[in-house]
Amino acid sequence: MSSSRVRMGMAGGGQGAFIGGVHRMAAALDGQIDLVCGAFSRDFANSLATGKALGLAEKRCYQDVATMLACEAQVASGGTGERDPMEFLSIVTPNNTHAPMAKQAADAGFHIMSDKPAGVSLAEIEALAETLQATGAHYGLTHTYLGYPMVWQARHLAAQPDFGPIRKVLVNYTQGWLASETESSGSKQAEWRVDPERSGPAGALGDIGSHAHSLAEFIANSRMARLSARLRSHYPTRALDDDGEISFSLENGATGQLVSSQICAGDENDLTIRIYGEHASLEWRQMEPNTLTQRLASGQSVIHRAGVDKPLCDEALERCRLPSGHPEGYLEAFANLYRHFAQALRAGTAPSSLGVPGIAEALRGMAFLEAAVASNVANGAWHDIKAPSVGPDLKGLLA
Repeated sequence: MSSSRVRMGMAGGGQGAFIGGVHRMAAALDGQIDLVCGAFSRDFANSLATGKALGLAEKRCYQDVATMLACEAQVASGGTGERDPMEFLSIVTPNNTHAPMAKQAADAGFHIMSDKPAGVSLAEIEALAETLQATGAHYGLTHTYLGYPMVWQARHLAAQPDFGPIRKVLVNYTQGWLASETESSGSKQAEWRVDPERSGPAGALGDIGSHAHSLAEFIANSRMARLSARLRSHYPTRALDDDGEISFSLENGATGQLVSSQICAGDENDLTIRIYGEHASLEWRQMEPNTLTQRLASGQSVIHRAGVDKPLCDEALERCRLPSGHPEGYLEAFANLYRHFAQALRAGTAPSSLGVPGIAEALRGMAFLEAAVASNVANGAWHDIKAPSVGPDLKGLLA
């Protein structure tokens, strides 16, 4: 494995954006990744100001992503004499640009770490998967909550014989920031999320319901197979859902409910999952991420806590950084994804082998969104979720 840091370029994340800064902090946390260039905004003045504030040379602050990819590819080929070309592209732009940018990056010879969802249609993600296979580019998808240690501990416990077959999964992700017409007050974050051209076919479901979907599949270690969806918008000016409920069944025979809503006034980022087996159940909340509660059919409860000094499974311990009692949260979970992505690139192995969500999750996530939208149009009729036509299966993905 190379000991050098991995070099990152960024698309999006300019001044005034939220998630770009989070990606940069997460990527930098372990000292394994250097930001070397960026096309941070469609407004070149913003891009230039952002890059300068981050300590980048003006020539590494680009006007657009196409120019950045072309110039960095030339750097990588030795055509300019530079010694620090970008190695992977971090994509933190609106949803409709994710898949096209990822494809452009792969074709130019770069790896990709993309914000979720991976795109706005299953067809474009299938095309992206083919590009990744053809080019050999590695791809990561920032389903942040899969970076938490106690999510891995929950997956481990749910797979134990004494948990029993999984029977029920209840997962809710509720926020309150769209309880009013926030998009009318000048919020850029709200404006693009309620715009079908930029957000894709789903609103709250694509923004946060996709996280709930990935968390349910991951902990249950089973693909969601069928669903019945009811989606709605509470404002006539919103073309996309801001609220909804989904009934679903998993391939392992379990049934469940998923709620995604951004109109729950007072709620912050309340992602909560409960998994019920024959002999026990598990509950985890993102807003209290260091605690996992296990309840036994006998009436006893076991509280599992994060920390490098706790008796956790190997995968959970790998994602802990501090002794118990020192809270770790969102940035550390995000950083776990970037750390393992960088380690995979340096080792020349697939990021999925280190637990980084990738193209398989991208395909399943988009198939889930399209099935939910189709079900809602059909007044909640049950729809099969299309199985990925390319990529590894679920059991082999995170081996």
